[in-house]
Amino acid sequence: MATTPAQRVLRETRFPGLTPVARGKVRDIYDLGERLLIVATDRLSAFDVILPTGIPDKGRVLTQLSLFWFELLRDVIPNHVLSGTELPPPFDAFRGDLAGRTMLVRKTQPLPIECVVRGYLSGSGWKDYQATGELCGIKLPAGLRESERLPEPVFTPSTKAVTGHDENIPFAQAAALVGAPLAERVRAISLEIYRRAAAYAEPRGIILADTKFEFGLLGNELLWIDEALTPDSSRFWPAAQYRPGGAQPSFDKQYVRDYLERIGWNKQAPGPELPDEVVAGTRAKYREAYRILTGRELD
Repeated sequence: MATTPAQRVLRETRFPGLTPVARGKVRDIYDLGERLLIVATDRLSAFDVILPTGIPDKGRVLTQLSLFWFELLRDVIPNHVLSGTELPPPFDAFRGDLAGRTMLVRKTQPLPIECVVRGYLSGSGWKDYQATGELCGIKLPAGLRESERLPEPVFTPSTKAVTGHDENIPFAQAAALVGAPLAERVRAISLEIYRRAAAYAEPRGIILADTKFEFGLLGNELLWIDEALTPDSSRFWPAAQYRPGGAQPSFDKQYVRDYLERIGWNKQAPGPELPDEVVAGTRAKYREAYRILTGRELD
C-alpha cells in the first residue's frame, strides 16, 4: 500500500502464497478455477506507461460503475459477474483494503478483439478520418469537425495489444479472427449497449462519445466481460461544455494527460510523479462521473 497526503492508494495487491494470473495496467486478476477474482487497483496509465502515482478511489469507481452498468443493461446480454461483494478465502482477510473494488466473475474465453463503438468523431477515429475520410474503412461524410456527432454510431473493432496501443481493424478482419456470425453478433450487441447507455447518460448531462467492450465465451454462451462503460474505457463529456470543432473536456484521465504534455515528459518509462493538485483533480473527475451516472455518491 502507498499513501498520498490525502488518502491511501491501492497500487498493487499482494497475498501470501498467491500470484495473480495477470497484472494489467489497472487490474490484478486471480484464477480461482472456474471463477476469477478481479481487483481494480488505483494504478493509472498514461501514454501506455503506468505512472508511479495512483489516484485515490479510482479502482472503486471503475468497479462500482461497471457493476451499475452490468446490472442496468443485463437484459441486452448476460455478463460475467457473480458477485461484487463476495470475497472467498484468503481474500476475505483483506476486506478492508478490497472493499468496493472486486468482482467475482465466471471465467470465459475472451474474444481476441476489442469491440469499440463511436458516436462522435474523436481520438484515433478523428486522425483516421483526417487522413482517409474514413473510420476503420467506413466512409463518412466530408467536412466533419473534430468531436462532431456522427450520423449514426459506428462499430470499429480493434486488436488487443499486450503492450502499446490497440490497432483499429476493418470489420472483415474482425470477422476473420472470430468468425463472421460471431462478429455480426457482437457488433449488433455493442451498438445496442452503446445506444442504451448514451440515451441514459444524455439527460443526465453526460455525452457518451465512444466506448469499448469485451466479450467472452463460456461454452456456447456469449458473455459481456471485463469492465463496463467506465471513464477508463469510454469518453464521457460534460454536455453543457460540448463544442464541436476541437477536443472536449472529459471525465477521465485527460486531466493527467494535459499535465504530462505541459511538463514535456518524453512518454517513456518511468513516468513522473504527479503533484497533489493533479491527483486531486483527477480523483474528483472520476468520482463526479460516478455520481452523475448513478445518482449517488461513491461513499
